[in-house]
Amino acid sequence: MRSFIFNCLFWGISAVFALTCYGLSWLPWRTPLVKTMIGYAHTIRFTMYWVAGIKIEVRGTPPKGQPVILAAKHQSYADGPLMLAISGDINFVIGNGIEKFPLINRIVRIAGATMVNSQGNTTAAGALEDAISRSHGENRPILIYPEGGLAAIGETKRYRKGVYKIYQTLERPVIPVATNLGLRWQQEDWEKSPGTAVIEFLDPLPTGLPREIFMQRLQDAVETRTRALEAEGQTFQEQMA
Repeated sequence: MRSFIFNCLFWGISAVFALTCYGLSWLPWRTPLVKTMIGYAHTIRFTMYWVAGIKIEVRGTPPKGQPVILAAKHQSYADGPLMLAISGDINFVIGNGIEKFPLINRIVRIAGATMVNSQGNTTAAGALEDAISRSHGENRPILIYPEGGLAAIGETKRYRKGVYKIYQTLERPVIPVATNLGLRWQQEDWEKSPGTAVIEFLDPLPTGLPREIFMQRLQDAVETRTRALEAEGQTFQEQMA
């Protein structure tokens, strides 16, 4: 019953905010749209806690207004909203699967997102290059999911080269982000599991690393810590059972 109530609220709240954000996307200023999107993110986090019983614990230091790259594990529909709630205005790289939701394509584009397809290729030639070009001089984090899609608990997908291209071109440090959110809200699942979910910001990777070393260090950092958080969350579930 708890999951049913939450899901009804989640989709209802999302619809209201989508309509509001779509209207704001036609304004000549970006700020009202971004602030409303962040308000939506906080609303979802609040609803997750008070209705679904999912508490979000943040570890490490979330960057706000900093020119860094967030390379995060992606396990749940809630990942994006929670990153907005935690880090504020983000220049994010997002899979084009979001286009199946009405109005969202324009909203995320005006908000500053770059649409890439689920296999990691751009939907239009030069889209990623355009995003990198727009990012020069911006003091806000870039969020990218290096695996290019949702991963199940315990799953590691191939890390794609887009994250290195951004890292190399912009010469910004990369902050790996691990999570066990999938234990509470797995991918697109209807059923939610009460408990604490952790989002952890790890030590940044310095600029200037060769591609092979960078990709390996990034994957090792995210996946090793994610597996540890999954084990931690599963042990807690067993103790509470």
